[in-house]
Amino acid sequence: MSGHSKWHNIQKTKGAADAKRAQAFTKIAREMIVAVKEGGGGDPKSNSKLATVIAKAKAANMPNDNIKRTIDKAMGAGNTENFEKIVYEGYGPNGVAVIVETMTDNRNRTAGEMRHYFDKYGGNMGAANCVSWSFDRKGVIVIDNEDEELEEDTVMMDALDAGADDFEADGEVMTVYTSEDNVAEVADALTGKGYTLLSAQVEMLPQNGYVKLTDEGDIKNMQKMLDMFEDNDDVQNVWHNWEDAE
Repeated sequence: MSGHSKWHNIQKTKGAADAKRAQAFTKIAREMIVAVKEGGGGDPKSNSKLATVIAKAKAANMPNDNIKRTIDKAMGAGNTENFEKIVYEGYGPNGVAVIVETMTDNRNRTAGEMRHYFDKYGGNMGAANCVSWSFDRKGVIVIDNEDEELEEDTVMMDALDAGADDFEADGEVMTVYTSEDNVAEVADALTGKGYTLLSAQVEMLPQNGYVKLTDEGDIKNMQKMLDMFEDNDDVQNVWHNWEDAE
């Protein structure tokens, strides 16, 4: 599939999650609470939003006890946490498109911080939909093939049988693409087949490939900008079309 981030973009996210597991779990828990409230309950069978977040949590090795506690908390009458989903869009150095998905309990604080990160590192925050029109929302499931023992044809058939739309083999990982509503179902089916998932979530994939930065200053600023976004507790996901992400 053209335009996918391949493994390097996901690997950057996974590396950050491994180094800051508690922060990663906190962000997923926040997403889960919102999914319970917006999706109409704590049963993933009848709440597709929650099912999608649970698939993401399991791929990130979030313990089942944590998942259950978070759902119970969201369902509790005493839970007064109200997070608002806000998406910020803009450009990094040399026109790299950036989409930042946030969940916040303070819109003004988050907006100010996002604008600051864009401005500080050679970019600028734009209006809604200024770059997202050039991205597609897809379910993306990354299967671990570090030992390169998996048979490509077998994995592809298992994925397609589970309802996947597309498949891509790339050495130490295999990537499965689904509709955004089907990622949880396909992830569960693949886990049931014995595959180890490194990531299972809805992603924003650029339609027209990636921008390669050549100036060292632009590369450093782009990396610093992404690091600032990812370290912010209000930021859930960062999508972009930079080719050099590590």
